[in-house]
Order: sequence, then structure tokens, then C-alpha cells
Amino acid sequence: MEGVNAMTFRPPWYLRNGFLMTLHTAWGAPSEAWQYLNSQEPVYQEHIFTGAGGVPLYGRYALPPNPRGTWVMTYGITGDLDNQWFLRLWAKRAYERGYGVLIFDWRGHGRTGELSPALTSDGLYEGEDFCRLAAQGKALGLPAPFWFGGYSLGGQLALWGVLKGQTLSQWGPELALSEAEIGGGAVICPSLESERSLRYLTAHPLGRYFEKAIAANLKQLALRLYECHPGAFDLEVIKKANSIWAFDEGLVIKPLGFKTVSDYYQASSALPLLPQLKKPTYLLYAEDDRLFDPSLIPELRAIAQDNPFLDLCLTSRGGHVGYYNSPQGQRLSQDPDPWWGIHRVLDWVETQKVSSPIPLSAIA
Repeated sequence: MEGVNAMTFRPPWYLRNGFLMTLHTAWGAPSEAWQYLNSQEPVYQEHIFTGAGGVPLYGRYALPPNPRGTWVMTYGITGDLDNQWFLRLWAKRAYERGYGVLIFDWRGHGRTGELSPALTSDGLYEGEDFCRLAAQGKALGLPAPFWFGGYSLGGQLALWGVLKGQTLSQWGPELALSEAEIGGGAVICPSLESERSLRYLTAHPLGRYFEKAIAANLKQLALRLYECHPGAFDLEVIKKANSIWAFDEGLVIKPLGFKTVSDYYQASSALPLLPQLKKPTYLLYAEDDRLFDPSLIPELRAIAQDNPFLDLCLTSRGGHVGYYNSPQGQRLSQDPDPWWGIHRVLDWVETQKVSSPIPLSAIA
């Protein structure tokens, strides 16, 4: 569905550059977003869920009257539930439309990192985490269908969740959750191919600036994990983790059984998953997202054309998880705030029907 509804996205003139839109999302937009969040955010219940391998996952959930389904969602490469305004705004708008919401700190992040030394795996375990969260959310009263959502690296995790949800009957019969109860997924500017995009990012002066900022946040994440679980980490290795690649090389790949970072990125990247998806999946992606290699776009188009379950909305502008609309665009789209992408994702889900009760494994 490339271009559908794109006419209502009209960014301000000063944000018609992908880097500028991304900078605005990171440093300009949060103060405005918190103003929207401070008014009637859902009243959340806290809960400790259990993910793959018994890893505890901290989450919050809220159930509106007469819910129409449930969103299970998380954020990108760094952050936590307290500071991720984009995730919380997405959850707020979903709740207002009548959906239950379950948001969580994924592995190594926020309060989940305080509970366990388990580090990130970029989807290899987080896909199962999504499914287990849905099953435990169901036991708490959250209704099907469950929709998995995320943005940036969190979008990659959600795509893994959709894939794992297609084979629930094979690996998770004890979960009391059927494959048919997982509606599908919707992601905004997901990470699709880690190594190519990281090399592209670090080849550009502004890209190197973003990479250094992310790496600094990852180091702080690792230091926080060391404080909580000092016996699980080597402080000297953490001190040397001054890049995203060094973080993964020094801390992540060995516990996961990989010899090289390249092997890890190849195994966890989401692009090869897309042809395998058999649940409705919406992918909102901006051509001027300067955090990812633009050579991925033709491949993404080709995959979407060949997979009827993948609904691609590819826009010329938007930056990385930006999609900040101008007042004129907001009037055209009739959205309650400027974050155009969130509302298009929610609009898309409302066009979807609950999947067939026939397990996908039976028709694979």
C-alpha cells in the first residue's frame, strides 16, 4: 500500500530532511509529547512477566471498557518505560481507541535489566518474549486479537514476535494461547539489516554522531546492569564498549553462541523474516530515514510485492521514527496530535479482521 494516506503527511518545511526530522524526534519533540501524555494517560497495572528461558520482564498493562483487542509493544535500542514518550503516546492513543495495552522493558533495559542480567538478542529470544507476554496478558484479562508493535529496533523485535507466533502450537502448547489469537504486527521504521545499516551510519559525519550517542547510551545500560549484577559482567569489557559494534562484540555475542558480530547480525536481522510472515503485518518506512542503508528500500519493495501478508507504506519523508506533521497536515489527517505515524498504524489495525482459527502450521 505504498503511498496510501501519504497525502495527509505534510511535515513542516524545516523538517523535510531526514536527519533534521530525526534530530527533532530525539531532542525537540519529547517536551511537546509529554504535554499530550500528562493528560489522561491510561492507569497502568505493573506486573512481572516471564519471557523465554524464564527471564523476568517488567511490564505495565491497562484495560479499557469493552476492549477490542490488545497491543503488546516495546521501544528501540535504548531507553526504558519511564522515558520512552513515543511508546507511551502510541499506547495512549491505542487505549483511547478501545484497545488493551501491554508495554514492557525488553531484555537488558529498565526494570527488566534490574531483575535479570540477560542481555539483548535483537529478536532471537525477544520474539518468543512477545508471545509469552501475550499469553500472560490473556490470563490477566487482556483480550485477543493480540497485535505486536514497536519502532526502530523494537520494530525488529515485534517482527520476530509475529514470526514466532505463527508456530505457537509447535513450541508453546502450554501457553494457553492459540496462533489464531495473534492478529499480526505493525511497526514503524524497523531495523531490517543491522550490519549494512551500521556501516552506512558510521560512513557519514552526522551518522557517526548518532552512532556515538547510541553507543554512549548502551554503555550506560551496561554499567547499570553491572551495578545490579556485578558477577555477570566484566567491567573492563564494558569500559571498552565505545561503539555499537564493540558493545555487541564484547558483551552480547558470546552468551548467544556466536563467534562474530557479523554472524549475530545475520542471524537476528529482520529482512529475511519478511517473506516468511503469514500474519497481517504493517510496515511504515521512510525513504529519508538516514539511520538505515537506503539500498534496503528496493529489497523491501520487492519482498512486499511478493508477500500478500505484508502491507508496506513507504513514504518519501519521515526520518527515523519521526513523522511529525505540520498543522496543515494534521488538519487533513484529522489526528489529535502531530505524530502522523502512530495514527496510521492504528487506522490500519482497525481495517484488519481476526485471523482464521485454523493454525498457520497446518497450512504452511
